[in-house]
Amino acid sequence: MAWKRVFLLHRVAQRFAAFSKAPGAREQTTASPGTAQGCGAAEAVRPPVPAVDFGNTQEAYRSRRSWELARNLLVLRLCASPVLLAHHEQLLHFARKLLGQWMFDKLMKMTFYGHFVAGEDQESIWPLIRHNKTFGVGSILDYGMEEDLSPEEAEHKEMEAGICTQAMYLSTFPGTNKREKQYQVHPAFGDRRDGVISARTYFYANEAKCDNYMETLLRCIQASGTLPAPHFLQFSDVLTRWRRFFHQMAAEQGQAGRAAVDTKLEVVVLQESIAKMGIASKAEIEQWFTLETLGGSGTVDLLDWNSLIDSRTQLSRHLVVPNVQTGQLEPVLSRFTEEEEQQMTRMLQRMDVLAKKAREVGVRLMIDAEQSYFQPAISRLTLEMQRRFNVDKPLIFNTFQCYLKDAYDNVTMDVELACREGWCFGAKLVRGAYMAQERARAVEIGYEDPVNLTYEATNAMYHRCLNYVLEELKHTTKAEVMVASHNEDTVRFTLRRMEELGLHPADGQVSFGQLLGMCDQISFPLGQAGFPVYKYVPYGPVMEVLPYLSRRALENSSIMKGAQRERKLLWQELRRRLCTGSLLHHPV
Repeated sequence: MAWKRVFLLHRVAQRFAAFSKAPGAREQTTASPGTAQGCGAAEAVRPPVPAVDFGNTQEAYRSRRSWELARNLLVLRLCASPVLLAHHEQLLHFARKLLGQWMFDKLMKMTFYGHFVAGEDQESIWPLIRHNKTFGVGSILDYGMEEDLSPEEAEHKEMEAGICTQAMYLSTFPGTNKREKQYQVHPAFGDRRDGVISARTYFYANEAKCDNYMETLLRCIQASGTLPAPHFLQFSDVLTRWRRFFHQMAAEQGQAGRAAVDTKLEVVVLQESIAKMGIASKAEIEQWFTLETLGGSGTVDLLDWNSLIDSRTQLSRHLVVPNVQTGQLEPVLSRFTEEEEQQMTRMLQRMDVLAKKAREVGVRLMIDAEQSYFQPAISRLTLEMQRRFNVDKPLIFNTFQCYLKDAYDNVTMDVELACREGWCFGAKLVRGAYMAQERARAVEIGYEDPVNLTYEATNAMYHRCLNYVLEELKHTTKAEVMVASHNEDTVRFTLRRMEELGLHPADGQVSFGQLLGMCDQISFPLGQAGFPVYKYVPYGPVMEVLPYLSRRALENSSIMKGAQRERKLLWQELRRRLCTGSLLHHPV
């Protein structure tokens, strides 16, 4: 299903992370004979899943020297200081002015930088990468640069591009109501970094800067083997309105509230409903829903529905949907200027270069998630890349933010599509990075909050999505999932379900991920027990990664429960070494 008119964003090419197989993980697996279910191979008999003890500090920290434990404890304690966090930018500026650049760099490398960042360049990070690998922990490399814009500069960049593309959209379709509220630019949220503490934010500048990002990522991919413009809002609006139209039709057929994967529309009833809207004649509509486009089941599911906006179909050329507010039919697909078409072409070329390089050197790529009003379009691009490159094994991984209400539908539909089309599903599951900003934006602009109401609801959504994928892995070797979480309960849940489902860590289908400098008591016991586990390893010059370091400090303050446990375990191990005379412990 070629999507000939993919509208996508330059930022995606900047939001890649590259990683290779974890130490000890097999590249391929062998299935035993049996009854195949789902979309892949048969279930095989596995050895028991190794036991992991997250409370054994001697084992958890045997890869760390005592001075490293003391530094970790100091940094985590400082990150928990409300006074320090409230004034950290001013303090950093004062320290730099007082000490000078050379001494400031030294101080940072002894504390925050040394704790959260691997090094300045690809040469300097290798000792840490090799050391962690020795203890069973792999690396996801990510160049930690982020443009240090003022809030006013960031807002100007975002709004200038957004107003331009909105004007283009309205001038192209003068009778069209403006886009859904969620997909409009808004000055209060022009600086998309505001309230975001656990993800970097990029702003589109020009094509040359995008090319520079690509070259950096190519070097990052190579190292692992031995990357928005607000018109993206328009494409997300298209996909969301089309999906909402599907659920509107489902409600008319008495299927309101069903999970997307279980919702199927009766084709005959659907044709009658569309004909009543006056979109086209009944004869034309019948030609859209043919054996070629839908098969012979007599029903349409969401995957069939999404395929109808492929540019090859007759429907896509005059596709309209009803506007909920006005009741009038409005076009969904729109045109771009020649300059924007060229930008899209260059973006796709950059993505192709990155994916081919990753395939060449045996590295997998993860595309990070963004705010909900960008994410539908990002996921669509990722899907197209997965169709092309996830042939024999997962090469491209999509990221699903489980704090979103529609996370389960998104995960299950992608799994089903991979099964149906025969490519390899690859996913990273996270809780999400933009909750506070998403809530505030929904209230300010006036649309439904896309985020789950409570933290407990987000946990339940995460485990629901994870459990669905794990059950699918039981029946197929053509899928992988990364459990990217610092939540010990989630990791324990995963280990329990792996044992119940017979998923063995040696197969490499289930991996774990944590940030460098956080939750070593989870990462290293997992790695030493043979589980594929990775540290997200940022690198870059001190001044270029300061924005990243600021967010790491803020993030630790936002997960105080986890940080408190980590500090407790660090103290426990330091006391043990002091009492046993092993303060000079040297990792072997």
